[in-house]
Order: sequence, then structure tokens, then C-alpha cells
Amino acid sequence: MTLLEKLNTTDRFAQSIGAQLTEVGEGYAKAELTVEEHHLNGAGVCQGGVMYTLADLAFAAVANGHGTLTLGISNTVTFLKSAQLGDHITAECRETFDHHRLPYCDMQVRNQNGELLACMTGLAYRVKKDFVFDALM
Repeated sequence: MTLLEKLNTTDRFAQSIGAQLTEVGEGYAKAELTVEEHHLNGAGVCQGGVMYTLADLAFAAVANGHGTLTLGISNTVTFLKSAQLGDHITAECRETFDHHRLPYCDMQVRNQNGELLACMTGLAYRVKKDFVFDALM
């Protein structure tokens, strides 16, 4: 099973909101979803937690891509613009620093027009446990 397949089937929360990894490479991952009615908050725009979860899914792929179980320990998110009903949003994560214990990543969430909606940084912790998969994609 590839890392992409593994996370798309075992991350049940991301799966429950329709978030899917679509690309995984060395130090890079992309996740996508289309904003639906159940993603909207009381103001009628996409709930920030949806964008956070999408970015976090891409973060999980990058952080675990080295084959060691890696868990997020700190994230900072800044919401710049709301996603709207029907928007197709994409989160891209890039590994900024591959520390043996504390990898650091940057994520961006954009809509189908390429407009930047949110920026996120993530710090993770590598546990002394293998995270087994056959290939990234």
C-alpha cells in the first residue's frame, strides 16, 4: 500500500469531510476537497477547521514520508480569505526543514482560482516507530 492510499483510508476524520490526498512526493504533498453545505459555518462560509484539516492531511503525508511515525505537535494557521460553497480547495505542504526528530513544514490552502485562503506552519515529532508503506504514490 502506498503512503497516499494508507492515509486516504486510515485518516477517518479527513475521509469523513471528503478530504483526499491527490499527490505525494519527497518533501511534498497535496490534498483536495470541494466545499459542500456541511462544510459551512454560521456565517455561510467554509469552516476554518475544514481548511485546517485539509492542510493537516498534506502535512501528515510529508511528515510521515520518511517511514517513521511522525505526529504533529504544533501548528499555526492564518486564515486570509474565506472559501465559499462550491469552491474546490487545495492544500499543498512542503518540508522546510527535515530535522531527525522535529521536522518543520509550510502549507498553503488555495481555491480553484489560485487565491491564497490560508497559510499554516507545522512542527512534528518523530516517534521511534516505523510507519510502513510500499511507496509514496
